[in-house]
Amino acid sequence: AGRGQSVSQSAVKEYAVKKNLRLLQPTNLKDEGFISELKSLNANLQVVVAFRMLPEVVWKMPEFGTFNLHASLLPQYRGAAPINWAIMNGEKTTGVTTFFIDDKIDTGATILSREIPIDADENAGSLHDRLMELGSEAVVDTLKLISDGKAEPVAQPSIADLKTAHKLNRDNCHIDFSKTAAEVHNQIRGLSPYPGAWCTFHDGGQEWQVKIFESAPDNESHSSTSGRIRVVNRQLKIAAEDKYVNVKVLQFPGKKKMTAAELLNGLTFSSEARVS
Repeated sequence: AGRGQSVSQSAVKEYAVKKNLRLLQPTNLKDEGFISELKSLNANLQVVVAFRMLPEVVWKMPEFGTFNLHASLLPQYRGAAPINWAIMNGEKTTGVTTFFIDDKIDTGATILSREIPIDADENAGSLHDRLMELGSEAVVDTLKLISDGKAEPVAQPSIADLKTAHKLNRDNCHIDFSKTAAEVHNQIRGLSPYPGAWCTFHDGGQEWQVKIFESAPDNESHSSTSGRIRVVNRQLKIAAEDKYVNVKVLQFPGKKKMTAAELLNGLTFSSEARVS
């Protein structure tokens, strides 16, 4: 929650409270009291969505096991940030997969998958929302398959070109303008709106750590040094390895998000301006 605001509840918790459903919120998933209370529910099946790794005593508890919804086409993009990495890597398609949880991360036998295209300029927020709609349908379909005895889990194949979706951090959110304009654009949209791709603007002895939330590859080639800033017709361009990246929406420290045009209304860059 933001400063001065109350902590927001998840949609699941809000629904459970509204319907007066039993709600368990353990801080320790191995706590004996929690384990005992969970067992008392006598659940046939457990469903996990966007939750931390479960201890074996929890996921093995139900008669039919525990399945998870993951926002990728497994085995590709196992890990914490599959939506972001699919876009950052320039994938054309992605999807959701349901699978039975085992003792490793996102490696269990898959039950079903659903695939969708990734739009050329789509960001992580938009793709997340579409995948959650697709995922809700996949969960319902998976529940029906299991309840009807028609689920046929398939072991995930071993593939050579396995792409992971490890946690996002400061380093992998930093924009490297020595990469191609397409790669930079993919990183920016893959990290938008959260946590945001960042770089440091330098000009006239000053520097600012800036987040960029929206961009577009520019068709104009150049002979500039990577990272050089250029302002043309009220457009803010930054030289990547091959072409310029047209910066559309960005955020300076302590400021709200703004368009490049709004920024240029109050800030003039010199010919030596650059980013790193």
